[in-house]
Amino acid sequence: MEMLRRSSVFAAEVMEVFDRSPTDKELVSQSKVLCRDYIHSRLHLAGIGWSKPEHGSGGTLAEVSSVLLWLGDELEYLRPNVYRNVARQLNITIASETIVSDAFLAVAAEIFSTGWSMPSLNIHNIHKRVTWGKIVSLYAVAGALAVDCVRHAHPAMVHTIVDCMGEFVRKSLVSWLKRRGGWADITKCVVNTDPSFRSHWLVAAACACGHYLKAVVFYLLREK
Repeated sequence: MEMLRRSSVFAAEVMEVFDRSPTDKELVSQSKVLCRDYIHSRLHLAGIGWSKPEHGSGGTLAEVSSVLLWLGDELEYLRPNVYRNVARQLNITIASETIVSDAFLAVAAEIFSTGWSMPSLNIHNIHKRVTWGKIVSLYAVAGALAVDCVRHAHPAMVHTIVDCMGEFVRKSLVSWLKRRGGWADITKCVVNTDPSFRSHWLVAAACACGHYLKAVVFYLLREK
């Protein structure tokens, strides 16, 4: 419970930045608040007792969090078995902070890679292939991995995963987010009434599942 509360201290601070262009630091802070919210939701759905942070996201950030969770629900509904038992899929031990961090960051990099070869993990190329579908997929991975960690009595790893999300966003996604005007841009995925836009999102979501599965394969093969 304390791991989630530690992230909530800056939730109020990041709410106000939606009225102006957010800084790199603010975008990273927001990504961690959103990750905490997503993880809390997935722990609740998994039936794991976990108190909601006393100071959750509010204002526009709360709207972004709701949209992210809704899109995550859709993504996981499309492939219900893909975003479960992530630790087992990656064949990792969740008792090690280093292993959990390395695995999450490696999978994150591959999800956003530009091709099928391992050199594509170069983070300087990642921003060219960023989509909201891939970002939602990354949050789904974070949520599922956190559920695995808590179920196996390693709740401290929740904070590790949240920090890893912030680190990946800082290195790889900040420039893309700034060009889109920040995290609030994700709300366009649900407020658009054009049926073709929804179809586009569903296609992107399906593709995101494929990118995640590809990322798992590359992670398992990288040491072989």
